[in-house]
Amino acid sequence: MMQLTIYTDYTLRVLLFLSIQPESKRSNIKEIADFYKISSNHLSKVVYELGKLGVIETVRGRNGGIKLAKDPREINIGEIVRHTERPIHIVECFDDERNNCKISPACRLKGVLQEALNAYLAILDKYTLQDLLVNQDQLKEIILKE
Repeated sequence: MMQLTIYTDYTLRVLLFLSIQPESKRSNIKEIADFYKISSNHLSKVVYELGKLGVIETVRGRNGGIKLAKDPREINIGEIVRHTERPIHIVECFDDERNNCKISPACRLKGVLQEALNAYLAILDKYTLQDLLVNQDQLKEIILKE
């Protein structure tokens, strides 16, 4: 089973949270952290990276906050996962610098796992943030009522 890091999980949660907000509203890290009951420190790193990627807009100061900088149709889930999971080393032999596995030169498992990883990412590439909002009325009811 492929497993995403907590960092990627939080990244996707932030994007979903922001996508449900009214266009004129800016959210803040504390608000998102409180909603999900997760660390503000972790979210600060996530928000910083999303800002660097140009996926969210961050404004400092009293009337500041964060909101999506792109239309949800332009935010590809596969690209987000590739960025947040970089580098993707699902087994030791994927990492040339730290590979100490003695059977690596003869092992064919790496090829099979690479094929599986490519298929996994190809599925994620088919989806945008907009695709995750097909039930946005239900999401709005949950997120906006808090």
